[in-house]
Amino acid sequence: MTTPTLADRLRACGRSAFHLEMRDGYMRSDPRFVAWQNGARDDPADIDPRLRPWLALISETTSRGVAVRRARIVSEPVSDYIRFEHHVTAPNVAAGEDVRWLPRRHASDLALPGNDFWLFDGELVVFLHFAGNGELAPDDEDVSTGPAAVGLCASAFEAVWQRAVSHADYHLT
Repeated sequence: MTTPTLADRLRACGRSAFHLEMRDGYMRSDPRFVAWQNGARDDPADIDPRLRPWLALISETTSRGVAVRRARIVSEPVSDYIRFEHHVTAPNVAAGEDVRWLPRRHASDLALPGNDFWLFDGELVVFLHFAGNGELAPDDEDVSTGPAAVGLCASAFEAVWQRAVSHADYHLT
């Protein structure tokens, strides 16, 4: 049996796909991040759904009425990687993804799971595992439909979402 990809899960989603990110850096080997660090800004590929398949997938998903929300908990002052993410997020929002940012100091009293996750239709959680350097770990995900895991993730996401600032209103420090 083949493990479904994130794209497969989004295409199967009927109501909602929520993603909570809690790290200050991911996949620093990503060629887009490396180019950004070297001064490349506003690459046409960042906004073209034909060159950035994520944008097409989000547009396809949200056009079916699925709410796609992403919340990011970030340390301030932000890392270079978070500056990069902020820089390339406007096209995500334009494609239909709702993105909010929460300074970590405002999350101290929230009960959060130990790993980033996707929550699909309030029924299935995919926990994402990263190595210390931000690259995906060899066993990069665990899937759960258990009520405790789903409940924790739904509660954590909503708590973060309520406190977080919309992408348009979040200014980097």
